[in-house]
Amino acid sequence: MAKLLLKLQRYFRRKPVRFFTLLALYLAAGSLVFLHSGFSGEPTVPGSPRSPAAAEGPGLPYLGVMQLSRGFKAAATMPAGARRHGPWLKSTSKEPSDRGKSRDNGGPRSRAPRGRSGREKEEDRARYIGCYEDNTRQRTLRGMSFFDYKKMTVFRCQDNCAERGYLYAGLEFGAECYCGHKIQASNASESECNMECKGERSNTCGGINRLSIYRLELAQESARRYGSAIFRGCFHRPENVSIALPASQLMLNMSVDKCVDFCTEKEFPLAALAGTTCRCGFPSTLFPLHEREDEQLCAHKCAAEEFESCGSADFLLVYQTQVQDNRCMDRRFLPSRAKQLVALASFPGAGNTWARHLIELATGFYTGSYYFDGSLYNKGFKGERDHWRSGRTICIKTHESGQKEIESFDSAILLIRNPYKALMAEFNRKYGGHIGFAAHAHWKGKEWPEFVANYAPWWATHTLDWLRYGKKVLVVHFEDLKRDLFAQLQRMVALLGVTACEDRLLCVEGQKDGNFKRSGLRKLEYDPYTAEMRKAISGYIRTVDAALKLRNLSGVPEDYYPR
Repeated sequence: MAKLLLKLQRYFRRKPVRFFTLLALYLAAGSLVFLHSGFSGEPTVPGSPRSPAAAEGPGLPYLGVMQLSRGFKAAATMPAGARRHGPWLKSTSKEPSDRGKSRDNGGPRSRAPRGRSGREKEEDRARYIGCYEDNTRQRTLRGMSFFDYKKMTVFRCQDNCAERGYLYAGLEFGAECYCGHKIQASNASESECNMECKGERSNTCGGINRLSIYRLELAQESARRYGSAIFRGCFHRPENVSIALPASQLMLNMSVDKCVDFCTEKEFPLAALAGTTCRCGFPSTLFPLHEREDEQLCAHKCAAEEFESCGSADFLLVYQTQVQDNRCMDRRFLPSRAKQLVALASFPGAGNTWARHLIELATGFYTGSYYFDGSLYNKGFKGERDHWRSGRTICIKTHESGQKEIESFDSAILLIRNPYKALMAEFNRKYGGHIGFAAHAHWKGKEWPEFVANYAPWWATHTLDWLRYGKKVLVVHFEDLKRDLFAQLQRMVALLGVTACEDRLLCVEGQKDGNFKRSGLRKLEYDPYTAEMRKAISGYIRTVDAALKLRNLSGVPEDYYPR
C-alpha cells in the first residue's frame, strides 16, 4: 500500500495539472450533492414506527407537544437548534425519497356496502331502488358507461358515477356499469336481476338486459353533468333577470342540449332553462347561485325531450357550460415587495395545492412555496420558482413544523383536514404522484403501517406547533372550505390583506377544481385502518380538538369522530 501511495505521489509531482483537475472535480461533485439536498428539500419525517412515544396518541395532553415530537426517531438525536423538518436533514426512514413534491388531494370514500341483504336500507353512499328493464338500442341510463368483466363491483360502479356527478348508477350482466340523471324505463321483477358481480359474488349486478339501479345519495349537485355541461341546480328567477342573464332566446322545442349550445356559442358560462326561454349569463351578485331551490319546482318537461326538465318562468334550471369564466383567471406577481410573510401551512395531504389554486384565482396574485416542485410550476404555479422570502408572492406554502420555521412567518392560514383522509391522500401522492394512487401491494405491505406510525403523530404536532408558535393564525378546515367555499375564501382573502370583489369570488366557485383531483376509479374498496391505528388517531384528534377549543375556536368538525 505504501509503495502504491509513493508511486501516486511521484506521478502527480510530475503532472500537477492532472492532480488539481481531479481535486477540482471532487470538490464540485461534493458541492452539487450538498446543494441538491438543500434545494429540493421538503419536510421529512424520520421513521421510527416502533418508538414508544409514537403509540401514546390516545393519552396525549394538549401541552405535550414535545412528547408527541419524540415519536420521531431523529428528534432525540438532533443537536440543539437543529431543524426538526427541514431541507438540510435527510429522513432516516426506509421509505423512498420524494423530495420537492407537493402533497395534496382528496382521499377515498367510505367502505363498500356489506351485501345485498342490507341494500334496502339507506346507505351513506347510495340507496338501492330496484331492478329495471334495459335495451341495447335505447339505454335506461344514458350517461357514461364502462365494463369490467373480471373485477366489477357495486362500489366501483357507484363511485365512478358519483365522481362524475350522476344521480343514478346501474349494473347489468354482472360486469357493466351505466350512469345517468334519469331512469328511462319500467321496473322489472327482482328475480330478473340475478347475476352475481364479477368482482364480488356477495352482491348482484343486474341480469340479461336488466339493471340493478342505485340512487347516489352523495352525488355532488355542483358536479352533476349533462354531456359537456355541469348541473348547478334549480334557482328562483332573479329580480332583474334581463340584467343578471343578459342573453336570451325563445325556444319552442326546448331541450338541455339546445340551451347549452346556444349559451356556449354566445360565450357565456351559465345556461338557464326557463320553460321555453333559454337565458345566458355569468354568476354575479344579482344571480350568485347560493340559494338552491327544491328540484321539483323545476321539474317541468322539455317540449323536445320528455325525459328532461326545462324549468319554468319562475324557477330556472341552471347548467355550467364549457365556456371559461375569465374574470378570475388573470394572475401576476405582487407589484411591490410584500411587507409581511404569510404562510399557507398544512399537514401533507390536507389540500394545500387546492387552497393555493383558490387563493390565486381570488386575489389575482401568485402564491409561493417553501420548496420547489417542477410539476406544479408546469401546471401554472409560477411562484414555485421564487425563493420563499422573495416577497413577490401573496402567501407561501409550507408543511414545516417547529418553532424556528414557524416564527419565520408574520401570519398564517392553517389548513386542517380529517387525518384519516389526509394520511391516505399523502400515501397516494407518495407512491403514486399528485393524481395517482399507491399500488395495492403498498397498502397491504409494510409501507402503509410504517407510514401511519410515522405520519399520524406529525398530523397532531403540526397543528399544535402552529397554534403555539404562530403569531397570527387563521384556522380553516378543509371540510368547511369544500362545503362553503365562498365564505371561507372571504376569510382567507381578508387575512391576506387583499380586496377581492364579490364577482371575482363567484367566478372562483365555477373554476374551483383545478388540475389536481384524483379520479374515483381506483379508490380503495376497504378500510385500510386497523383498530390499533384508529385508537391512536382518535387520541390525536382529541388532542387537536382540545387545543383548538382552548383558543376559543370551534374544534374539529364532527365527521372526524365516527370511526
